[in-house]
Amino acid sequence: MTSHDVRPRLGAVRRQALPEAGADLVQWSSLFDGVDLPALVQPRLPGISLPQWAAVNQAEIHQRLLTHGAILFRGFAVNQVQDFNDYVDSVSGGALEYQFRASPRTQIHQDLNVYTSTDYPAQESIFPHNEHSYSPVFPLHLFLYCETPALTQGETPIGSTRLLLRRLRPEVRETFARKQVMYVRNYGEGFGLPWQTVFQTSDRSEVEAYCRSVGIRPEWKPGGGLRTRQIGAALMRHPKTGETVWCNHATFFHELTLPASAREQLRSEYAADDLPQNTFYGDGTPIEPEVIRHLQGLYLDVMVKFPWERGDVLMLDNMLALHGRSPYTGPRRVMVAMAHACRGEDLKIGVNA
Repeated sequence: MTSHDVRPRLGAVRRQALPEAGADLVQWSSLFDGVDLPALVQPRLPGISLPQWAAVNQAEIHQRLLTHGAILFRGFAVNQVQDFNDYVDSVSGGALEYQFRASPRTQIHQDLNVYTSTDYPAQESIFPHNEHSYSPVFPLHLFLYCETPALTQGETPIGSTRLLLRRLRPEVRETFARKQVMYVRNYGEGFGLPWQTVFQTSDRSEVEAYCRSVGIRPEWKPGGGLRTRQIGAALMRHPKTGETVWCNHATFFHELTLPASAREQLRSEYAADDLPQNTFYGDGTPIEPEVIRHLQGLYLDVMVKFPWERGDVLMLDNMLALHGRSPYTGPRRVMVAMAHACRGEDLKIGVNA
């Protein structure tokens, strides 16, 4: 597929007449005692349509999302992908196309911007992260839908970036605020995603146009490969609350977050800036291993997890909540959609934040 649009595109919104639906139709609670996220909302009556109820009550949904960072909708009549897509439409204005890709996903239907969650082997964990936060344009809202729970495990752990930031050592925060983060990615050399998949085009000029539009530096390599470099903020200003948040891929993309065996094999063949992806301080200097270990520990310490149930929908504020994935056995089908595109350049803040 060739894309001529250098910005994420919104899906079409299905509009329909909605019945009156008040707060008395649902019950709000907390899934975990003493933990802010996720808020849990369940219908008091069977058969309530989540898209219809949400369209009428979206102001409350968005307010509670800002308070908690994540909401789990459980027990609603979400029986198929179209129901999930309709819910995303009802609270967001439409799902975004997955552009500037970093993980393998499969689009569920050509007319819907709904994708499988990351297509990694079942035995692998996925480290906590803010979705797409490496990208100059990233989603503020992330939605997940469980069509088929795993036989064992397969949870989507979530965590609070507010809590992570409170625990971050002041000197680490100051250094990242001042230096920012450099993301280096390499494509199409036998590992990771080829650039044609990442950019959804086979036209180099379209790749270059997209990169220019969002401040990415492309470098075409011998043999048809591509390397990109970009600088992004580690700390951003939340567009709705105005608070400072920790939102970046500095830890997730760093080589030390790779499994040890994979990292050793890759580093035996490639330099640090030739790996599929790696991170540095914004001035190009290495991030100290001790700093990465500090960050890794914080990410893992703030996570909570719950078993998926069929029909669950999880809505995340992508700047306030982290997510990952536990390994699993048996069939598992969890789908994802993204909404509300944000430009990191508009939200970045500096050393005095």
